[in-house]
Amino acid sequence: MSVHPSARIHPSAVVEAGARLGADCVVGPFSVVGPEVVLGEGCVLHSHVVAVGWTEIGPRTEIFPFASLGHKPQDLKFRGERSRLSIGADCQIREGVTMNPGTEGGGGVTTVGDGCMFMAGAHVAHDCRIGDRVIFANNATCAGHVTVGDFAFLGGLSAVHQFVRIGTQAMLGGMSGLERDLIPFGMAVGDRARLSGLNVVGMKRRGFNHSQVLELRGGYRRIFEEPEGGSLEERARAALAAAPENPALREMAEFILEGGDRRFCTPAT
Repeated sequence: MSVHPSARIHPSAVVEAGARLGADCVVGPFSVVGPEVVLGEGCVLHSHVVAVGWTEIGPRTEIFPFASLGHKPQDLKFRGERSRLSIGADCQIREGVTMNPGTEGGGGVTTVGDGCMFMAGAHVAHDCRIGDRVIFANNATCAGHVTVGDFAFLGGLSAVHQFVRIGTQAMLGGMSGLERDLIPFGMAVGDRARLSGLNVVGMKRRGFNHSQVLELRGGYRRIFEEPEGGSLEERARAALAAAPENPALREMAEFILEGGDRRFCTPAT
């Protein structure tokens, strides 16, 4: 066990031999830290937190009671292969959150970026790739192999189907079920979620100017609302050609052109 002298471990906590704790870590009452866990400097585990398996948690991440991090995936194909959970710096992981490591079929690692917030009861399944500054509201859940871009927001009680991609700054409404890829900066809502516009408020908060937002709206309409024939990919190329210097439109078009395992979330007809 490698524990920095400034780390504080409550007498009722269990920190197993082999665990590594950085400077100023706090392990609260009745928490359990497994032998392969690495806690970056300044991590705080409040009471009754369990972190096990090959789990790495970045500096200054704060974890609240009854969170369970690193237990084996909820995947019947899992056969005990060595796999990892990597959580970034400056995250907030609230009460009852669960996160599982990867599987052999998904690359063997689940990753969570920096500055994320997971509200009570949220779930990140095996082989997910969660970007930076992502927010999962209460009880938002991702099935296995989901990719979530930076600054995305998943509303309370929402659920994301396995292998779905969610783009940068996208927003999924509360109590929505997402079965298809959600474009960057898009908004989706519904029990089987459909595309409902753009996350303009989120873009403005990040500093996109008025002309950039207008260009993205124009591209969105060209692709989804006023199609002039052609495939979705062809319309994405045409929209990008009309405003090639717009970074948000470029990201949206590239997301569509890249494609994935699922169909795209589109507006209801």
